Amino acid sequence: MKDFPFLSVLTLLPLAGALVVAFIPRTKAELAKLVALGWSILVLVLSIFMWIAYSVGGDRFQFRESYAWIPAWGANFTFAADGIALVMLMLIAILFPIVILASWHDVDQSTRSAPAYFALLLAFEFTMIGVFAAADVFLFYVFFEIMLIPMYFIIGSFGTGQKQYAAVKFFLYSLVGGLFMLASVVGLWVVGGKTFDFTALAAIAGDLDTDTARWLFLGFFVAFAIKAPFFPFHTWLPDSGGAAPAGAAALLVGVMDKVGTFGILRYCLSLFPEASRWFAPAAMALAVIGIIYAALLAVGQNDLKRLVSYTSIAHFGFIGIGIFAFTTQAGTGAVLYMVNHGLATGLLFIVVGMFVARRGSSLVSDFGGAGKLVPVLAGVLFFAGLASLALPGTAPFVSEFLVLIGTFSTNKGYAVVATLGIVLAAAYVLWMIQRTTQGTLNPALTEVPAMSKDITLREKAVVAPLIALLLVLGFYPKPVTDVINPAVQATMQDVGVTDPAPNVEAGGKVGG
Repeated sequence: MKDFPFLSVLTLLPLAGALVVAFIPRTKAELAKLVALGWSILVLVLSIFMWIAYSVGGDRFQFRESYAWIPAWGANFTFAADGIALVMLMLIAILFPIVILASWHDVDQSTRSAPAYFALLLAFEFTMIGVFAAADVFLFYVFFEIMLIPMYFIIGSFGTGQKQYAAVKFFLYSLVGGLFMLASVVGLWVVGGKTFDFTALAAIAGDLDTDTARWLFLGFFVAFAIKAPFFPFHTWLPDSGGAAPAGAAALLVGVMDKVGTFGILRYCLSLFPEASRWFAPAAMALAVIGIIYAALLAVGQNDLKRLVSYTSIAHFGFIGIGIFAFTTQAGTGAVLYMVNHGLATGLLFIVVGMFVARRGSSLVSDFGGAGKLVPVLAGVLFFAGLASLALPGTAPFVSEFLVLIGTFSTNKGYAVVATLGIVLAAAYVLWMIQRTTQGTLNPALTEVPAMSKDITLREKAVVAPLIALLLVLGFYPKPVTDVINPAVQATMQDVGVTDPAPNVEAGGKVGG
């Protein structure tokens, strides 16, 4: 089974599905939805087989494929996956069928085309799988750029509010970041022996001139910091998350943003180890500022979708300190946080979308006491909020704990300040739930017919898998951490750092 070309097939399968769905007549909306859902489930099934075939403790990069592309440039269609890429590919495979099912009624057929919307979702899945599966730097860059296209049209054509402004802002921010990366990609090709192969470039990473490596590192880092986004490159996300359809927003913050943190782990750390160590203090500072700053802004939001977007910026701060703490615990926690954040925030965005669809508004002030009308849906929102603030027993708690304990061993100050973000997370999540579902019932809600309908069977099928995963990984994350750990350890070796030894005092007592 390991000889099967998993990664190339996984990459091309959603693209083929997008083409099929795009050619379904606009009048056959239900058929387009069913085909898109079935195609995404097929990707999920193949991803499960790939997960089973992956050998924990085997080669760092597995399922390697390489096909000639542009020989004069040394560029190839090269695919390979380590444990970090594998868990992200699995997250993509899980979220897309859930989002497609959640988006079943998001498109008004009288004004927009459902086949076009669901074809764009599958096209977006194609680019997401490609960017995580690529093991050629130029191929990675191509996927990094073309992922903008389907999301741009999803936001601009199917979003709400200031959708055109949000789509253009999203595109321009990402495009500018991509230009920085392109400059570094070209520079890396010149100084790296005129090859784009990741393995070959990583092998000579330590031989690069210090100043050259630092400039190339910064080009990659700026692109990834915008994509994540890290403070102060974050301003596009609240606009895009607020304007995008709820399902697309769940993919935006649940999957696409992870390209930034994945890129830092894979390319910045492994290809520019000295530059990574040099820039680590600044990166840690930006991450901690982002945690506090975004949390404070989230507290003051009156728009539910913008509030969830700001929470994601704060969460990415935790991932950032986990990456640049340079310990295996923190690094594993950061990657696990990428997975768990995708599940928790994906669930939160989807449930918020259910409330918004019923009320016809995303403003917190237009709700109030909604739990009296839709108690089960309010309970799901409450669970999603608790998972987002990393309540013990949910998956994000495990990753947040690993990040903080791994960071504390090397950067106590940053870890202590970051814990303030946990307190603020409780504030903005619980206040959102209080103002939305608790308290006195807003009389205006009783005049909205859709608010009398509690969670439907389709909506139960959407939220149940995410709730189950958040609980299972909250109590038993070992199957995922076992896959992540070897890849994180190999990355730390690339950087040239080792975990700090325990501080053992005289008499065998462990000190802090």
